[in-house]
Amino acid sequence: MIHLGERDCSLQRRHQKVMEEAPAPGMTAALRAEMGAAAVAAARAVGYVGAGTVEFIAEGSAGLRSGGFWFMEMNTRLQVEHPVTEAITGRDLVEWQLRIAAGEELPLRQSDVLLAGHAVEARIYAEDPARHFLPSSGRITMFKPPAGEGIRVDAGVASGDAVPPDYDPMIAKIIAQAPTRDGALARLAAALGALVVAGPRVNTPFLKMLAEHPEFRAGHVDTGFIDRHLAQLLHTDPDEEALAIARAVVFCSTVSADASPRLSRRGDRRHAPRGAIHGLRTTALRSALPARSGSILWSMARRGG
Repeated sequence: MIHLGERDCSLQRRHQKVMEEAPAPGMTAALRAEMGAAAVAAARAVGYVGAGTVEFIAEGSAGLRSGGFWFMEMNTRLQVEHPVTEAITGRDLVEWQLRIAAGEELPLRQSDVLLAGHAVEARIYAEDPARHFLPSSGRITMFKPPAGEGIRVDAGVASGDAVPPDYDPMIAKIIAQAPTRDGALARLAAALGALVVAGPRVNTPFLKMLAEHPEFRAGHVDTGFIDRHLAQLLHTDPDEEALAIARAVVFCSTVSADASPRLSRRGDRRHAPRGAIHGLRTTALRSALPARSGSILWSMARRGG
């Protein structure tokens, strides 16, 4: 059994994760090994096989330290934020999970697990931060995800889809990767600014303010961060809102222009296209074969003073 390092899940609102990153700010190699060993021991104690995530809570008021973390729970699956682990390890965890379920060995040992760069994930929710984060439903008239170097988008919607009021409001995830944390956050902020969603309200401006907040950029984060800075995070720049509307109008115009030749050639418009705790998580995978027993991912939350 092996572990694949930590994810920091401290940025939460009402115990709901908003943004996750790996590696965790302030994490040392020694503490990573200590927490990873604890995560692996927990999985081994129950004979766990497959991919799993062990969650710890850590005292963060004086910085991360040896012995300053406590077990919370284990989730017997990969989690929403697993792409940040994939980004810094270069491993496809979904493929690993399927291969282990099929009885194959893990493809590497603990000493082979190397972490490179930094990755941050933001959860795109159909909700209105300005109205106390009330869910926002309706038809998505346009969805245009960002693209670029180091950007990955996992989306569950497309233009024309409806967002019902009956389910979790998350409609997409944007993951940004770069050699450094500052670089990853800069790419994430740019990607959030480039995302176009027309229809239901989404939390993109709130996430962009969060990614650009100087205290978060400095790594001063715990589970109480959003509540403490909520007034700043809800501030919306009118110029940015106007720019977002302009992007949507330009995109609609481009789509209409592209569709016109097809419509004229068909000659039939009926065929027109419809337009104060810091979170750390560890993931582990375990093989059913005795040679290499598995791998564990873990995550951590940090409590501020």
